[in-house]
Amino acid sequence: MIWGGYGMNEATARIKINTLLVAAGWRFFAAGNQPATVRLEPSVTIKASDLDGLGENFENIKKGFIDFLLLDAKGFPLIVLEAKAEDKNPLVGKEQARKYARSLNCRFVMLSNGNLHYFWDLERGNPHIITTFPSPDSVAGYQRVRPNPQRLIDEPVGDDYILLTQRPGYTSEAAWKNEDERPGFIQANKLRFLRAYQLKAIHALQRAVKDGDDRFLFEMATGTGKTLTAAAVIKLFLRSGNASRILFLVDRLELEEQARKALVGLLAADFQTVVYKEKRDNWRQAEIVVSTVQSLLFNNKYQRLFSPTDFDLVISDEAHRSIGGNARAVFDYFVGYKLGLTATPRDYLKGTGRAATSDPREAERRLLLDTYRTFGCKSGQPTFRYSLLDGVKDGFLINPTVVDARTEITTQLLSEKGFVVSFTDGRGEGQQEAYKQREFEKRFFAEATNQLFCKTFLENALRDPISGEIGKAILFVVSQNHAAKLVQILNQMAERLFPGKYQSDFAVQVTSHIPDAQQFTINFANNNLLGSGNFLPAYKTSKARICVTVGMMTTGYDCTDILNLGMFRPIFSPTDFVQIKGRGTRRHHFLDQLFDKDLKDDVAHPRKTAFKLFDFFGNCEYFEDEFDYDEVLELPRPRAKGNGDSPQPHETYEHLGRDLLEGIVEETIGLEGMKIDRMFFDRFADTVRQDETIVQAVEAGQWENVIDYVNREVFDKPEEFYSLDKLRKAAAADRRLTLREILEKVFGIIPRFKSKDELLEEEFAKFVADHTPTRADSIAAIKTYFKAYAADGYTRDIIDKRQFSSLATSPVFSSRDYRAVPEKYRALIPEYVKDYVSLNQF
Repeated sequence: MIWGGYGMNEATARIKINTLLVAAGWRFFAAGNQPATVRLEPSVTIKASDLDGLGENFENIKKGFIDFLLLDAKGFPLIVLEAKAEDKNPLVGKEQARKYARSLNCRFVMLSNGNLHYFWDLERGNPHIITTFPSPDSVAGYQRVRPNPQRLIDEPVGDDYILLTQRPGYTSEAAWKNEDERPGFIQANKLRFLRAYQLKAIHALQRAVKDGDDRFLFEMATGTGKTLTAAAVIKLFLRSGNASRILFLVDRLELEEQARKALVGLLAADFQTVVYKEKRDNWRQAEIVVSTVQSLLFNNKYQRLFSPTDFDLVISDEAHRSIGGNARAVFDYFVGYKLGLTATPRDYLKGTGRAATSDPREAERRLLLDTYRTFGCKSGQPTFRYSLLDGVKDGFLINPTVVDARTEITTQLLSEKGFVVSFTDGRGEGQQEAYKQREFEKRFFAEATNQLFCKTFLENALRDPISGEIGKAILFVVSQNHAAKLVQILNQMAERLFPGKYQSDFAVQVTSHIPDAQQFTINFANNNLLGSGNFLPAYKTSKARICVTVGMMTTGYDCTDILNLGMFRPIFSPTDFVQIKGRGTRRHHFLDQLFDKDLKDDVAHPRKTAFKLFDFFGNCEYFEDEFDYDEVLELPRPRAKGNGDSPQPHETYEHLGRDLLEGIVEETIGLEGMKIDRMFFDRFADTVRQDETIVQAVEAGQWENVIDYVNREVFDKPEEFYSLDKLRKAAAADRRLTLREILEKVFGIIPRFKSKDELLEEEFAKFVADHTPTRADSIAAIKTYFKAYAADGYTRDIIDKRQFSSLATSPVFSSRDYRAVPEKYRALIPEYVKDYVSLNQF
């Protein structure tokens, strides 16, 4: 920090301080019936015409600097202002000013050298940097708050802390006392209890205050209730008298009203919440003021209309976004306590400290690291942390099923030098080209690529558990133009998949260029975007199934029945990555949308237990070290095509041609089409659960007896003609289920049937544990061989008979795949699989 130019005399500092005091509303001279509010050190006089000078006795002062005493409206000492020369750090006068303030019974001190200024509340902690001087009215208001940290520390905060504001006498109400009525009472009145981890966050803040901290950071995963937790913090500060007014900063316009509504719903009985731009003239009447950072930055509004002491607590939502860049000036402007909220884990700080690069992700990582420092977390440890995995473990959140959907092209796109793509031209010579983002879409999202991505997504997306249609989805793409292209392709494919069901309203573009785009997001969450109940009239779900966006719908957007997310572009921001992933983590009960009681009994899995995150660009692998994808999709290889002079390797894909629409096959889906299988499986489950012999044997773990009994006494009886084949079909798994697995699912021993790929991954992990490849780059080839041999009878027969030429026509495992397998493993894997892997399950 530069403290001012060396050699500048004390006069320059004095002139600047005089000017700043006058600009803030302090008076050197009486004006009418208003007395002066600035008193200079005894023996110093100053003329009204000499405010830009020093006063006639300045040179006679032995110590060479002038102290200012700022007075309140009644003439009592309010602030001691210790002035230093420009070439001195103003903090050198700290102890001298403290002594002077104590002798005058002053609570506040300012330290300044004309360029750098500190405001110090002697009852609250350390001096804070300020960028302008506070006004007399602001400091007088600030003085009325007598902070008592011990009251804050000792304040009891239980799970009903917010509820006691919403409905103070809830425990005495009849509907609460009746346990049968209680859930309806809570829901009807929108009453909110703090969860255990939210209580831990509040208690962690209380401990931090006890340790003398005045800055705090909560790192909480998306969907874990940061606003509810912040509301409890707000009540804690206001109720304990450690704050009289609080500023809640957000970084996006749509979050401003969302935050206000949330805080009103939680705290309105005790405290008033306003949005600043709507209450410009009377915002001081509210205890909680919500604003976007951008609104306060506009025309330096925060300096012109606010004083540094106007707020006792500043809360920054998505902290490193709302204090980054120029926004930091707003955050630093106000003195007092500071609380940051973020969903971006500190794990994404990896790579910080490297030399600056052109990679925008590096800049945001540095900003994230700076955020932790700003909130007093220099070690990278926040005041409180609750991760996505914590939420999943505790049953509040859902972990994504992450799908690796990269092509050979996209695996190479994300290098530190830009978008780098390597390919071999028609002459067999290697080429490498780097492209910036503006060229990215043009060169790499040709029609065939877009079609391939859309087809891959639709074929693998999770389905709605009630109607069987494509589960609701959000796709994040490169640009507005890219969004328009994908929407067109998706709607064309939907017409082929579901003829007559959609009229170009299957996918919708939701970007800033689209009129009413913000309303689209609301309608999508409310399940009425372009209609509702397209497959089942009694089921309220959005007719539009997919929203295609660029930057909207990332932060602060709640749509709990999202089942699919697609990253159709590289992600540069760790915050965007976390927020995109967080759109699907919330739990949901689909029966809440079904209004036909008879149909409800036919829904086998009404609760959301999973969602898919399709990663077409290796984003997860980049942000999360050693990331293991839950599913790996084998997309076709690109086929080079060019005229010899200008290679264009990304136009078509092997075996598919230019028009992938031709590969789309019509589907017949819906609850009626699935009812027979589900009812058959459920009836079998009821049958075996009611058989005491089976129940007792299962509880005793006597599986041989159970399986033998079911085969003899349950299967092939005239009542239902249950059989293993029929049950396999009813379960709709992608592999051959064993009877034991089916019974384990019926009795709740396993939550779901593992997919074929999950089992293959488990078997391969066991294999690698005993036979670890010496070269890491050969693992992918070995895994492909292992899975193909174990799961595909045709491939297994070719390998066993050593008819390797037949691999040229194999759709599962090619000759090229076989050549990539190290010699040692070509014979080792068949031997291992035959000895240790049960092939019947595949």
